[in-house]
Amino acid sequence: MKIRIIGNSGSGKSYWAKKLSKEYNIRHYDLDHIVWNNNSETYGIKNSQENRDEMLNEILKQDNWIIEGVYYNWCQSTFEQADYILVLQVPRRVYCYRIIKRFFKRKIGLEEGKKESLKSLKELLCWTKKWEKKNWLEIKKLLEDKREKVVDNPSVICNLLNTFIE
Repeated sequence: MKIRIIGNSGSGKSYWAKKLSKEYNIRHYDLDHIVWNNNSETYGIKNSQENRDEMLNEILKQDNWIIEGVYYNWCQSTFEQADYILVLQVPRRVYCYRIIKRFFKRKIGLEEGKKESLKSLKELLCWTKKWEKKNWLEIKKLLEDKREKVVDNPSVICNLLNTFIE
């Protein structure tokens, strides 16, 4: 089983990836961990494209995976290989609230995460607004010929997986 989850920051991608991973014993991968160098002492350092592509290709070789992230241009093979594509769209007020909540949870140590600052939080909130306006149109176009795999309701994918596993 191969599941690709896409949505804006704060849309619930990580939540659903973890939930599905736990429930169906399928390893999940966050594309942010492939794009960004989390071993760097400095926030915001990217891995090289070569390193990023190599990590993704290793994941794609596996029989089962759940991959989540906002990225789509450089990782179109994830959509091609996926059995299901879970598309998460939530209102701006919801994803902004979730992003801010996550920031503070990380700051006080309730949640593991990147070394964000107030400046990076502000930049992320601005970026998500631009992403929503521009990227959703491109993603919808990318997914036009994959409509039979697209699921836009997480509970539907749980039902599909239950049927598949039984």
